[in-house]
Amino acid sequence: MPHPLTRAFFARSPRRVARDLLGKILLRDAGKLHLSARVVEVEAYLGINDPAAHAAAGNTARTSVLFGPPGHAYVYFIYGNHYCLNVSCEREGKAGSVLFRALEPLFGVQEMARARGITLHGPGDLPKLTSGPGRLAQAFGITRPRDNGCDLTSPASGLWLAEDGFRPRTIQITPRIGISKAADQPLRYILAENPFVSGRKTQVGV
Repeated sequence: MPHPLTRAFFARSPRRVARDLLGKILLRDAGKLHLSARVVEVEAYLGINDPAAHAAAGNTARTSVLFGPPGHAYVYFIYGNHYCLNVSCEREGKAGSVLFRALEPLFGVQEMARARGITLHGPGDLPKLTSGPGRLAQAFGITRPRDNGCDLTSPASGLWLAEDGFRPRTIQITPRIGISKAADQPLRYILAENPFVSGRKTQVGV
């Protein structure tokens, strides 16, 4: 059985948390619904001094989760059509976060497809479920009203992160994508050659 990640795991620099999140598992337990997927792509956001981070706006009603205890979900709505899931990092009072960009489905594939409103015709369609932050949020039923602020270290929250002993063989680091500010920063971490990674796969470091 997977073991929940600890609060201490997240009470670190977003760079370290992002790298160490690769290979971990996101789980959704809600009644009879059980979903799980492996984390294969994330981006680090460095707090108030990072122009691309929501925390740069300061501690507001919208961003308060980022300044709170580590290990909590920060969910926001973007482009008027999808949600994005992040986890808070650093000690309480110091903002930092990691954005989940892609997952590899492990359990509950058909339930994810129904949530996405798509039909799977073969293994080649699986990346349509969770490759990209909007897709993975929809597949897991993640919304701001439902999940913002939930404790991702606790199975009791219904949405949580866990460790099952998996160890990535090769990690690649690239600039962040899909943003206009500080876009050149090498803060996107991916599992090398994983087919569920979204966007470009140009390596700039290991």
